[in-house]
Amino acid sequence: MTNPTIAGLLLAAGGGRRLGGQPKALLDHRGRPLVEHAVHVLREGGCTRVHVVLGADADAVREKASLPGCVLIDNPEWAEGMGSSLRAGIASLRGGEADAALVSLVDQPGIGPAAVARVYAAYRSPATLAAAAYEGERGHPVLFGADHWPGIAASAVGDRGARAYLKEHAGDITLVECGDVAQAYDIDTPADLIHLE
Repeated sequence: MTNPTIAGLLLAAGGGRRLGGQPKALLDHRGRPLVEHAVHVLREGGCTRVHVVLGADADAVREKASLPGCVLIDNPEWAEGMGSSLRAGIASLRGGEADAALVSLVDQPGIGPAAVARVYAAYRSPATLAAAAYEGERGHPVLFGADHWPGIAASAVGDRGARAYLKEHAGDITLVECGDVAQAYDIDTPADLIHLE
């Protein structure tokens, strides 16, 4: 397939419970909401279509963040965990033109366009499963070919996201080393805010 359509799927619904209830999408990074930075990273990495799953304070995110051209999905079940956001994002892609979804998390600003581009380049067919690796350990972003979407949606529960599905299909995953171009830390606690500029 010469020109596959790989949609960026940004999970940005978290309420930042361990951050005192600050929605992660609205954390300040380089003078703008973190969600804008994450969308920019996906676009610079090759995703011309970007779907963003919103949850906590979705109305405020829509008001404060500039996300032109993005498909914005509200996940009313965001408090259940990442699994519900992944299901909502996949549902928004079904029936469209996408051959794969490249999934990233809003709270990982240390992962930039170079890592996204590497994982994007691992696409071979709708049966592709690929993930960034950091010193051999699987991380984000993750690329799910469309053949895998029903299975991922069926198994995505709680905060585990696609973890169970990926464990079950570990032998099919192409790991793409990105440790030389990205840092896979999360912004989860007040101490982690040091990573934001």
